[in-house]
Amino acid sequence: MTNGKGVKVVGASRRRAGRPRTAVLDRQRIGEAALELVDETGDFTLPELARRLGVQTGSLYHHVEGRAGVIELLREQISDQMDPTPLQQHRWDVAIAEFFRSYRAVFAAHPRVVPMLTTTTVRSPRVIAAYEKMAAQLADSGIPISRTMEILTALESFAIGSALDLAAPEVMWEIPDGVDAPHLAAALAAQETPADRAERAFEVGLTTLLDAVRAEAASAL
Repeated sequence: MTNGKGVKVVGASRRRAGRPRTAVLDRQRIGEAALELVDETGDFTLPELARRLGVQTGSLYHHVEGRAGVIELLREQISDQMDPTPLQQHRWDVAIAEFFRSYRAVFAAHPRVVPMLTTTTVRSPRVIAAYEKMAAQLADSGIPISRTMEILTALESFAIGSALDLAAPEVMWEIPDGVDAPHLAAALAAQETPADRAERAFEVGLTTLLDAVRAEAASAL
């Protein structure tokens, strides 16, 4: 194009002032990329994460406080996939059961993130909100406040273990020749179908745990 005086102005119509309309990097993108890396490899480093995002490693520090900050983003990614709505809609025992079914399903989909999240302090507002609701429900049911975290931790530990159990081989037990274990052998043979062993085991365990909590709540009233 020309400037009206016959002089050609190169590139004048292509340049625009100001910043891009969309941010190149944000916490959501960092969390999603980190979860992809952990799902694929079982871990992440900040340089690996930066390469996946197409940025310099130093750019991550504008959004997170190092590795610990990324792990907290992983917790947010996981918690965003859980369904907290049962905690608002059902009686306390049904609500807690439904929440931990969702909890297990999400960790089963991302088993490699378990070691990171179970060895770091919980600070995610979404997770804290869910546990606050369950703590209030247990208090309303009559459970002493001194027992609340023991019960929630037991349920959480069971749900995580059950999530990992979903990745177990179909034949989980194999008694070697020469090993005498007749009762175990009979129990293994008496299983209905190995295919849904993990599902049945989870429901048995969840029911057993919640039956104990119900009994404790009833005795406290």
